[in-house]
Amino acid sequence: MGNVLRSLAFYLVFYGFSVGFVIAAAIGAAMGPRFSHTVPDAWSAFHRWCVENLLGIRVVVEGIRPEGPVLYAFKHESFFEAIDVARSLHRPVPFAKEELFRIPFWGKAARGYGGVPVARDQGAKALRFMLSEAKRQSATGRPMVIFPEGTRVTHGEHAPLRAGFAGLYKVLGLPVVPVAVNSGPLYHRLWKRSGTITLRFGEAIPPGLPRDEVEERVRIAINALNP
Repeated sequence: MGNVLRSLAFYLVFYGFSVGFVIAAAIGAAMGPRFSHTVPDAWSAFHRWCVENLLGIRVVVEGIRPEGPVLYAFKHESFFEAIDVARSLHRPVPFAKEELFRIPFWGKAARGYGGVPVARDQGAKALRFMLSEAKRQSATGRPMVIFPEGTRVTHGEHAPLRAGFAGLYKVLGLPVVPVAVNSGPLYHRLWKRSGTITLRFGEAIPPGLPRDEVEERVRIAINALNP
């Protein structure tokens, strides 16, 4: 019963206020770069507050987050880490599926923040556009964030990495920091559970490695919290 009541409070407070955050973020994005980061960063911080104080989930961060431009490769088990990246990193450039950028207000806010749309299964032209946008954003010095499995994966499952990750790694020429996450059992459910979610930042992987090697190292590292 405790999980049900905490979850209902979370849904009411977080999603209720999120409507205002998204509209404000879209307005901020229309006002220019100076205003495009403030509201999304605040929304991510508000989400973390709701997770910790309404759901009773403790968030633990392990490992070192390097300074400067790097490519963070996150395990993806739930919406928790997708929303939390702006709280756990400093103004990252997120890669997200292209469909999300079509959502009214949210899409405008995401583009203003610097998000890069990933058009999956839409051919070479879409891939070239994604890589071009990635290079443009990496030149700003902001950290880049990708979910290399391409979609949410059930906790305990070791999914293969999508082909786009290797292309991005090669084009950007940045170190890769794998991030293991174990949010699924607590957060990816209707009635969320209290407990501890861990974000484990692994050792940076240098640029220039062969595709098979970097994919294997990232796959192992992002699954470090899986049984």
